[in-house]
Amino acid sequence: MFDSHVHAAPDVLERSGDDAAVGRSYALADFDGFVLKAHYESTVGRAHALSAATGRTVLGGLALNQHVGGLNPAAVAAALMAGGRVVWMPTADAHTQAAAGLFRLCDLEPRLPTQTYAVPPVDPSATQAVEAILALVADHDAVLATGHLGEAECRWLAERAAAYGVRLLLTHPSYTVPAIEPSGVRALVAAGGHAEITAFQLLHQPGCTPALLARVAEAAGSRLVLSSDVGQPDSPMPPEALAMLVDALAAEGLDRGWLRAAASTTPAELFGHR
Repeated sequence: MFDSHVHAAPDVLERSGDDAAVGRSYALADFDGFVLKAHYESTVGRAHALSAATGRTVLGGLALNQHVGGLNPAAVAAALMAGGRVVWMPTADAHTQAAAGLFRLCDLEPRLPTQTYAVPPVDPSATQAVEAILALVADHDAVLATGHLGEAECRWLAERAAAYGVRLLLTHPSYTVPAIEPSGVRALVAAGGHAEITAFQLLHQPGCTPALLARVAEAAGSRLVLSSDVGQPDSPMPPEALAMLVDALAAEGLDRGWLRAAASTTPAELFGHR
């Protein structure tokens, strides 16, 4: 198994375990590896240290939120040159996150400005920066994830990623943000993206059910990626959460072998872990 989305301490939010505890949980569950994500810190160095400590493949990257000035090609270049394997478009500081009233760094530190970020067609002025980021991701053969951007922005990114030959991961497209319907997910996958479903959605997303996620899974088809996206104190440890997600979708009548591939070989190949 390969979990392509997990959170650990240290973080600006409370987490259920630190890097070492999360790494041990995957080792005990005999996972091949995982991708360590943080909204407000590069995880490249942490992932390198965890990989050495656990003997597993641990990958890191950078989310383009307020701590790096948003859509910052220099920050992307530094993360990728240091070994980063994924760049997340704005997540907690995306304009969609603010509109939905979800967590942002400026909520924790009120002295910070309430800056939000968007890409075309919402913010055409960001075109040059995003094109530079796409070129860097392509040069380093990394993955671009859509973060919490909206559906129209995901469509634009899918088109531009295809032009650059960049592998695109739609970050939990059926989550509260960006709230893309299965038909929209199907179109984005057809444009070349992979679509993620997370255990966090099943555990914490208001109104989310296994039946709804099963429809998204069907829309994603062979480009489905299942991940945990856990690390919250009230969530199970990541391997348990990911297994729970597979079981819940299998109970909806979906093929278990396909679901297991979506939690193992499909994300491993997407992120370049063979």
